[in-house]
Amino acid sequence: YVAAVYEHESILSPSPTALVDRHSALELMGRNLDIYEQQVVAAARQGAQIIVFPEDGIHGFNFTRSSIYPYLDFVLHSHSGKWNPCREPYLFNDTEVIQRLSCMALKNKIFLVANLGTKQPCEYTDPHCPPDGRYQFNTNVAFDDGGVLVATYRKHNLYFEYAFDTPPEPDYKLFDTPFAGKFGMFTCFDILFFEPAVNLVRQYNLKQIVYPTAWMNQLPLLSAVEFQQAFATAFNVNILAANIHHPTLGMTGSGIYTPVKSFIYHNMESHGGKLIVAEIPVITTDYETNLEKTPGRVSEKGNEQSPPPFYAEMMYDNFTFVPVWGKKGELQVCANTLCCYLDYQRAVLTDELYALGVFDGLHTVHGTYYVQACALVKCGGLSFSTCGQEVTDATALIDFQLWGNMSTPYIFPLLLTSGITLDFADHRGWKNNHYFISKNRTSSGLLTAALYGRWYEKD
Repeated sequence: YVAAVYEHESILSPSPTALVDRHSALELMGRNLDIYEQQVVAAARQGAQIIVFPEDGIHGFNFTRSSIYPYLDFVLHSHSGKWNPCREPYLFNDTEVIQRLSCMALKNKIFLVANLGTKQPCEYTDPHCPPDGRYQFNTNVAFDDGGVLVATYRKHNLYFEYAFDTPPEPDYKLFDTPFAGKFGMFTCFDILFFEPAVNLVRQYNLKQIVYPTAWMNQLPLLSAVEFQQAFATAFNVNILAANIHHPTLGMTGSGIYTPVKSFIYHNMESHGGKLIVAEIPVITTDYETNLEKTPGRVSEKGNEQSPPPFYAEMMYDNFTFVPVWGKKGELQVCANTLCCYLDYQRAVLTDELYALGVFDGLHTVHGTYYVQACALVKCGGLSFSTCGQEVTDATALIDFQLWGNMSTPYIFPLLLTSGITLDFADHRGWKNNHYFISKNRTSSGLLTAALYGRWYEKD
């Protein structure tokens, strides 16, 4: 099927904390919706059957609970009937944004997914009801190609979004399409958690995901395109990921991902949005993880020639590293219960410092979640203290096999190359209670090769 995602540079309110009336809010959102409309037309011309827009793209961000209120549409979350906002605009008040999105889908005969703020009054008898008598949700809406609202999803894992409420229960929201079957949806920070992202995919055996996001890149392990691809690979799904484009805030990185191919956009230089359109296969079977070239020695043997470990901060966590010196070698490094192993060979010895790092613990900055990570990274300079810094360019071509005795089945394989481009491992999978990835010769200089494990039970 043909899918489209749009990385949108949103027109933002100059003062998001100021209180404005509904008319002014609609005027600002209308300017973003005008851009959406042009992109829907462009995508439909290129044959797209579905288009996805980013999180916060219509209203922006940095609101307070009261300042965002005029920007919120009313959406009945569990609307039982088939509501077509474009054809039945008068059913509910405050649905102007929903109506416009519905009309775009209808006019262009395209499935459309967008993110907006929504409100829902609640009774004081409801124990979760906020003091102001209403819920405010960060919401994805999906319309079919006739403009009918087919699914709403309320973001569960909020990322310091004080204007919004967490829904009382995680939403598992699906919608059906004639071209690719069922799609599931979740938003931004959700991708790092079991509920609802992982549970949704597993419970419904989903193969298609739509994913609006407003992601601030954090190298070396959590760049948007890097983790989007890792999720598609780990769960054997297609992901249509639309991010916001605000390079000054570190926000860029969208793509259409299959488990074996990615169509991505990552651009920290230019202004303006970007439409990505790609034809991708509907996944019907599981890609077999290739286990032929398994590690020869997944043994616990101590490695006499391992250089002494050092410690450095990476992703706000205290990693234990060993330097990756010389043209080839075998290394191991351990922390808590996790041991990471690396066999490597460099094509040419460059004057770049690489290190093999391990972290097994609770990550506590910008969210709390338990991580088990084995990471081969390029350091920022030649001193140990630069390992873990954000690096975007590299020249070293390295053949490697990386593995670890992970305690969680949820491993995201990361493979990031120079210029924030992506590569795929040649082989990956489990062998003797160890997860491994291997690669002969990356397409360009290696930035990061990592096993990013999420031990959800220990969150």
